[in-house]
Amino acid sequence: MSDNQSTTVQLKQRQIDYLAEITEKYNLPDTDKSLRCLIDFAIEKRDLEPSIFGEIRCMDC
Repeated sequence: MSDNQSTTVQLKQRQIDYLAEITEKYNLPDTDKSLRCLIDFAIEKRDLEPSIFGEIRCMDC
């Protein structure tokens, strides 16, 4: 049995488009899986946290 839980995430259209693109490119079952992969990568690569979360990327200002 899966221990996945549902939650709501607010995304910009370009982020939704990106998830759809990588979902298709890597033949993933859905965009939920794509997002989980990205989060799992960030968890696994904690040494990269400063470059992932420390830099402000204001693409929607």
